[in-house]
Amino acid sequence: MSTARLFVAAWPSAEVCAALAALGRPVDPGVRWTTREQWHVTLRFLGTANIDDAVAALATIDAPPAVAELGPVVSRLGRDAVVVPVRGLDELAAQVVVATAHVGEPPDPRSFTGHLTLARLRTRAACGIAGAPLRASFPVREVALVRSETLADGARYTTIATRPLRGE
Repeated sequence: MSTARLFVAAWPSAEVCAALAALGRPVDPGVRWTTREQWHVTLRFLGTANIDDAVAALATIDAPPAVAELGPVVSRLGRDAVVVPVRGLDELAAQVVVATAHVGEPPDPRSFTGHLTLARLRTRAACGIAGAPLRASFPVREVALVRSETLADGARYTTIATRPLRGE
């Protein structure tokens, strides 16, 4: 039985990644920027889970395509995350939870808060791009089961499987 740290995500389009990259990355002590390869919207974090069980659960997701709407501004989420809020994926996230509820950690009981993380703050209370305007959207036509590996220079994500959404 092979296990890994897993989550289900929606990857942003190339156009959205270009808009995110255009925000810039001010040099601020204590700010660790995420990279283009790390940008995603987590629909459900599974934690350490059996890969085969997660792939099988992913295959049962039956949801229509959605549109992820980013913005209107870069903001904070909690004490240590700088994010772009994402709307429009609540129903998709709920379907992912239903399909994967028996895999990995129990589903988070809190409401889904769609976001795309731009930076993590270590010991700072602020970040130079918080409040920057950003409006973008991308179609979500599939979801991805992603392996997360924590490395010294940040997380590395590898897509293990994808599931096209209904009608795609």
